[in-house]
Amino acid sequence: MGYSSFEELDVWKRACRLAVRVYESLRDCRDYGLKDQMTRSAVSIASNIAEGSERNSRVEYIRFLHIAKGSSAELRTQVYIAQQIGVYQNTQATELVIELKEISSMLQGLIKSLALKT
Repeated sequence: MGYSSFEELDVWKRACRLAVRVYESLRDCRDYGLKDQMTRSAVSIASNIAEGSERNSRVEYIRFLHIAKGSSAELRTQVYIAQQIGVYQNTQATELVIELKEISSMLQGLIKSLALKT
């Protein structure tokens, strides 16, 4: 696959940094339901990349990458909502959305490369 561990994947590293960024940005958020949902979605992206890579099946790995991609879309939606209710300023929301779109694109590229090998 071109790497020996998920820790070497740029998409995993970026997803981890994004999760930390989401946690930090919501540290003072008092909307605990939204905060919980957003942090879960953020953690889910990197976690599913890691879990899928440790499976002994390319098909399962691809399935987990699709789940990570779905979590990215879920978090993007939550960022839009958080922006609308004033949790995020426009600039902060835009930066997060751009990063989420890039991560999603990277995941799609990884999915494609794995699918070509089957």
